[in-house]
Amino acid sequence: MKLEGLTVLDLSLFLPGPAATQLMADHGARVIKVENPRAPEPTRSAAAFPWKQGGKTVMFRNTQRGKESIALDLKTEAGKHGLLALASKVDVVVEAFRPGVAKRLGIDYASLSADNPGLVYCSISAFGQTGPWRDRPAHDTATVAAAGVLDVTRSPEGDSGPAIIGVPIADMLSSYLALSGVLMALNRRHTTGKGDFVDISMFESVLAASPNIMGPVFGGDKAPERLQERTHGGNAMLNIYQTGDGQYLALGGGEHKFVEALFNGLGRPEFIADVTGPAGEGHWEAIAYLRETFRTRSRSDWESWFDNRDICWSPVVSLYEAWQSEHVLERGMRFIDDEGNDHIGSAIKFAAEPAKISTRLPNIGEQTAQILDELDLTEADRKAILDGL
Repeated sequence: MKLEGLTVLDLSLFLPGPAATQLMADHGARVIKVENPRAPEPTRSAAAFPWKQGGKTVMFRNTQRGKESIALDLKTEAGKHGLLALASKVDVVVEAFRPGVAKRLGIDYASLSADNPGLVYCSISAFGQTGPWRDRPAHDTATVAAAGVLDVTRSPEGDSGPAIIGVPIADMLSSYLALSGVLMALNRRHTTGKGDFVDISMFESVLAASPNIMGPVFGGDKAPERLQERTHGGNAMLNIYQTGDGQYLALGGGEHKFVEALFNGLGRPEFIADVTGPAGEGHWEAIAYLRETFRTRSRSDWESWFDNRDICWSPVVSLYEAWQSEHVLERGMRFIDDEGNDHIGSAIKFAAEPAKISTRLPNIGEQTAQILDELDLTEADRKAILDGL
């Protein structure tokens, strides 16, 4: 597998860091998760994440599989000695403490790279390690709000205010950027022999994902006007429409061939010229027509109508429906392990070396003794760590 031989030390909790390191584990890296024995990984807890399969939360199962767990209390001398000994042997460290915490604990990049100059050290935080907002506490929704993306996430029909995005995009975008940054640094290490510090901001991950909506900001020195913009409700072909049975469908592509296929199919070719043009007022009459028309039939009727037509569209399905689809199953994005538990598959697919996913989940500190045996520690430190389990 692509990352075979790589050892990763995961000091992170919840989602951005664990999602990145799980991708590494899925593709062959050895990932060692550090857990405080008195405050372990929060996603283990059914109090916060109530849905379980096979005695483990669904969240934990789909962010921590294939990892090893070592239990270390980094506020004790023995725990810190264990972490330093471990960090001297690994290729990558991923942490998601608030800025400044790692330095206070003596496990920041400067401290760890002194003994391991090839170390690639990735910090994931809400707003980054520098700047006036670095100490602001925030999770996904707050960083998305700060990036201006919640303000443009509104219903295209009526102004119901900003809507919470249904997936944690700042968490996941920062996770993928963390993986990308780590792999870039590892690639460069081949020529320099030195690692690097990777500073990933959840907030900036959302900013970086925004080029398609930045026209009015950079080109017009103003915020977008929702019904004038192609991706905010001002384009008939990039819009959401209610069907007659209270369901919804989405049109998702405004190329001329899609416009022609839709409006010729509906017997209204007079809309083609305007809808092919820029978003905004020229689309409004067509949008009103489509809202009225799509309400005349059920979603299933429209699915039949769209079938085999060259139009970019999809029914708005529930999350449950999406994960039942034949395409998801055939592509391996949902699979069931030998114990009958569901897993999210790897979205990174290689032809020659596909992911070989281990669905085994570590208990808290399960591999502590084994990992300690690999380290240069005093017997006193080793005993203190094991006694703290």
